[in-house]
Amino acid sequence: MKVKVVSLENCAATPQTIERVKEVAAEMGVSVSLEHVMVKTPEDAALHRLIGSPTVQVNGMDIDAGARTVREFGLT
Repeated sequence: MKVKVVSLENCAATPQTIERVKEVAAEMGVSVSLEHVMVKTPEDAALHRLIGSPTVQVNGMDIDAGARTVREFGLT
């Protein structure tokens, strides 16, 4: 399973989010490939589908089903 955490450089919630992803994967007995992407430009935000920082995606899909139809991305 591929998990990507997309965040702004100074997002205070990112370290806890990464740890939580690891904890949940361990609890479920699931092996994950974890990638952390730091977004610095509006173009990067669109490329990596940053809706809010941090954004968590599993196998390319946002974990928030409601966020999957969002088409406006940016630095917040």
